[in-house]
Amino acid sequence: VIDRPDLQAILIEECKKLKPDFIQNGAGVESYVDHGRGKGVTVKLANGETAEADMLVGSDGIWSAVRAQMYGEEIKKSNGNLKRRQGCTYSGYTVFAGETIIKTPDYYETGYKVYIGPKRYFVTSDVGDGRIQWYAFFALPPGSKKAPSGWGGSERDEQDDPSENLVDYIKSLHEGWSSEVFDILDATPPASVEQRDLYDRSPELLRSWADGNVVLMGDAVHPMMPNLGQGGCQAIEDAYVLTETLINVKSTEKVQDALQDFYKKRIVRVTIVQFLSRLASDLIINAFDTPWSPHDDLGKSWKSYLTFFWKPLLQYVIFPGQFAYLYSYHPTGNMNNIPKELEEKWKIEHFKTSEEAFARVAETGQVTAGPSFFATEQKTP
Repeated sequence: VIDRPDLQAILIEECKKLKPDFIQNGAGVESYVDHGRGKGVTVKLANGETAEADMLVGSDGIWSAVRAQMYGEEIKKSNGNLKRRQGCTYSGYTVFAGETIIKTPDYYETGYKVYIGPKRYFVTSDVGDGRIQWYAFFALPPGSKKAPSGWGGSERDEQDDPSENLVDYIKSLHEGWSSEVFDILDATPPASVEQRDLYDRSPELLRSWADGNVVLMGDAVHPMMPNLGQGGCQAIEDAYVLTETLINVKSTEKVQDALQDFYKKRIVRVTIVQFLSRLASDLIINAFDTPWSPHDDLGKSWKSYLTFFWKPLLQYVIFPGQFAYLYSYHPTGNMNNIPKELEEKWKIEHFKTSEEAFARVAETGQVTAGPSFFATEQKTP
């Protein structure tokens, strides 16, 4: 598992080696004009300027301005109760997220944990340098905002009670849960907690992701629930396949056909991953409860017995099957010993940097994580 800002920094550094000024932040795409086959597009930016290009790739996230124009939507438009917005459906979950540096007893043995309870679940993930990211999912109505989104959508002082300690609030919703959950939360600076309502979208089986010289990719066209950690992964796969498709296109006359080919190559796999992600979410909301145990009286409903019998099926059939599908995709061919070599190298580096982080926190205390590259490197085109 890698922290997304870390991955962004790696990719940006590599791209800068090819073209130092390849990225320009601070002016989002508002609209475009497609000039037809072989004639490119004109893009209107939020700062009032325009740009010309052979094609436009709309990778502008779930509330995509490019998708809004292509599909005739209105950005973030809601049906009134926030259960549908710009063609996307509320999943039934809101998620709080935070990050802390803490040396848990099994820090080097367990990289990912999921704690599941009725209408909620809690996830921790080791993302390197002694850091643990956590996510607390709750089945709450959309708009139950208590924290900023972390994506520029809201600020802390816009919430119902800006002074509320969000760590204490989240702890109150996990009463009776494992002490491991409380250890993570107690080590988290309350000011670092973020929140967002989770939406996804039905697969676009009946209309293409491409229209003329414009194409959609990533969350802009197939946002999905985070249960399998595939939102960013599928966007990276999109980018690889799109590059692979365009690399042999020698004429702008062929761009439109190449973009349609890209859609056809990706739609089946993305649809399956969207389905698996939504299924995992729906099962937790609707099918799970505190499992029956002969040692206590906490799980006595029919869902408790169902959860008890589900556990071996999940562990030995469903989870191995879904991950085999997700990770059997090797577009560059067999990786041979590369994963094992990277693992051995990373174990050494991981231990070194983590121990340094643990020592630093023991001396100076926790600090709030800094913003990602995209929040700090603002440039004007």
